[in-house]
Amino acid sequence: MWTRQYKQRKTGRLIIPVLCAACVAYFGFHTYHGQYGINSRERIEVQTARLQEQLDKLRAERSELEKRVRLLHDGTLEKDMLDELARKTLNMSGPDEVIIMLR
Repeated sequence: MWTRQYKQRKTGRLIIPVLCAACVAYFGFHTYHGQYGINSRERIEVQTARLQEQLDKLRAERSELEKRVRLLHDGTLEKDMLDELARKTLNMSGPDEVIIMLR
C-alpha cells in the first residue's frame, strides 16, 4: 500500500484570515459610508429639519382652511363669507366696488 504525503502550503493558512479581513472591511466601510451610516446622519438631520418646516406650513394652511369651512356650516353661516364665495363663483361685482385679485 502506497501513501502519498503532500507538503503543507502556506497559502492554505491565509485563506480564512483574508476572508475575515475582507468581511470586516466590507461591513466597516458600509457602517461609515452606507445609507444609514455615521456619515449620513447629517443629511438625515437636514432633511428632518426641512420636512418639519414643510409640516408646520401645511398645518397652518390646514387650520386656515378648517376655519373657513367652519364658517360655512349650517347655523353658523356668515353673510360676508357667503357673499365672498358667491361673488367669486359667479365672477360678479357691484358697479361701485374695486376688486383686487390675489392668489
